[in-house]
Amino acid sequence: MSPNAPDVHYAILTAMLAPAFFLTATASLLLSANNRLARVIDRARVLLKELADTEDAEERELIERHILRQKKRSRIILRGSQLLYTAISFFVGTSLTVAGDAVLGYRLGLVPTVLAALGVLSMFAASLLLARESSLAVEAVNEEMDHGHASAVKRWAKSRG
Repeated sequence: MSPNAPDVHYAILTAMLAPAFFLTATASLLLSANNRLARVIDRARVLLKELADTEDAEERELIERHILRQKKRSRIILRGSQLLYTAISFFVGTSLTVAGDAVLGYRLGLVPTVLAALGVLSMFAASLLLARESSLAVEAVNEEMDHGHASAVKRWAKSRG
């Protein structure tokens, strides 16, 4: 073992910390995306039941529009999740190439850096998609609240005579 071996091991472990932090952040985003997807699926199931129970053509059209929005949200979440899994792969690849590069005598050049950059870009793109999905979720809630309020006012007016 060379006299500077502990320094090399320390440098390798230090270099592997950044990808580990990114892995943790990516895993948190992935958990959030999966929870969002579960909420979208639950809402879609409720809407499908409402659609089956609704006779009013105008109401059916509104529910179908809501269902289409849920489909769009689920596709966006899927793409975001795929990008997050890609980011995880790049961050793991970064850690492996950092460790392997030391063993190979630092011959990999920019490979660890490129893998890390690709991981960060994947994570960034996923974050943008999930931000867009959040906007769609808020739009959906606002539209449903507006419709619910208008329906309640209409029912109240009818009951008053």
